[in-house]
Amino acid sequence: MAKGKTNILTDQVHIHTHGKVGHISLNRPKALHALTLDMCHAISAALTKWANDDAVEAIILDHAEGRGFCAGGDINLLRKSALEDNGKTGREFFHDEYQLNHQMMTYAKPIVCFMDGITMGGGVGIAMPAKFRVATENTRFAMPETGIGLFPDVGGGWHLSRLGGRLGQFLALTGARMDGAECLWAGIATHYLPSDMLADAKARITANPSRISGILSELPGSPPEARIEKNADKIMKHFASDRIEEIIASLDAGESDWAVKERDTLGTKSPQTCKVALRQLAESAQMTDFADNMRMEYRIASRVLVLPDFAEGVRAVIVDKTHDPKWTPPIPEDVSDELLDAIFAPLPDNEEWKPL
Repeated sequence: MAKGKTNILTDQVHIHTHGKVGHISLNRPKALHALTLDMCHAISAALTKWANDDAVEAIILDHAEGRGFCAGGDINLLRKSALEDNGKTGREFFHDEYQLNHQMMTYAKPIVCFMDGITMGGGVGIAMPAKFRVATENTRFAMPETGIGLFPDVGGGWHLSRLGGRLGQFLALTGARMDGAECLWAGIATHYLPSDMLADAKARITANPSRISGILSELPGSPPEARIEKNADKIMKHFASDRIEEIIASLDAGESDWAVKERDTLGTKSPQTCKVALRQLAESAQMTDFADNMRMEYRIASRVLVLPDFAEGVRAVIVDKTHDPKWTPPIPEDVSDELLDAIFAPLPDNEEWKPL
């Protein structure tokens, strides 16, 4: 094998180099490329190696086949851990996944992520740190965690709180899906290309990785209208508060079909993790170091994982598919400040999250 050449082929992620470009392709098509701990470790190891390899100038991140880019993390593993080992395995997964998120966020070489398909949860966590984020007509971006008793982690507090117009709070609470054009409008994506142009874009980047920005900008790809723009004023108005009770009251008082729909949507979410998400975004917005954000999110994840709502939410939405979760507490008013303080409190020093 030639010096500087990397060629790692596993069942779950393909890692290799083409010329001066490192290429990471997620490969769990039957699971919409949801991340396992092995995948996180493989990606992290490749990035570590390429960081010190002068022959690699840029990184391409995509998926090998199927309709997802990355649908999230290993939810079944997390639920099993919550039910069987008091969250120990789940905390290990979160810890190392968050290390990968931070590694990518602070990576010195440009990463180009092709969000061609479902990009949710853990997929958002590895897409948003990329300097270049390419959406297509197939992109479906969401952070749907409050629907299963989780919260928008993997750096979601940092990314969503910086979108402006209270869009991040709206996405965190409702789990609303955004298409590629909407992602470009919101700044979630940096570029938009039709999916049939992606192979050409990757080939051009591989041939000339110093011109990524120019290549992505000069390829023709006009996105359709961003539908969410029509509701931007409603989002700003009704999701203005950092208190879920006030958001619900505002939607209740709204007269539009949109307000009724979003109020009904919030009625299906975990009151506890809706409150967690609002506080998370408010605190993230004040932070200047992504590592501080990940430390906070690990504290939250360590606690929320073993609270009743997570196992119940996954049961209702993913396992039994009955969509009838019984939340604990059942209404926002019963989620106490004391519970929130306990969820956000520092961990013992030897249990705190640390970057790689």
